[in-house]
Amino acid sequence: MNVQAAYFLEINREELEILALVAEGLTNKEIATKLLISKKAVKDTLTQVYEKLDVEKKQQAIEKAKVLSLIY
Repeated sequence: MNVQAAYFLEINREELEILALVAEGLTNKEIATKLLISKKAVKDTLTQVYEKLDVEKKQQAIEKAKVLSLIY
C-alpha cells in the first residue's frame, strides 16, 4: 500500500479495507456482514472514499486506488 498517497488523500484504514473488499467483488451487504457493520455504514464510507479519490462510481474508485497503489 502506498502510505504516502493514503496520508495525502486522508484515506483511513477502514476506508481502505472496505475499498479492497469492493475490489474483491463483495457487495455492500457482504462487506457489512464480514465487518459487522451496517450496510449504511458501508455505503457512507464508500461515498467518503469517492469524494477523496474524486470519482463517482465504484469501478472508478477501484481503478484509481490501484493506480495509486492503495489496493492491489
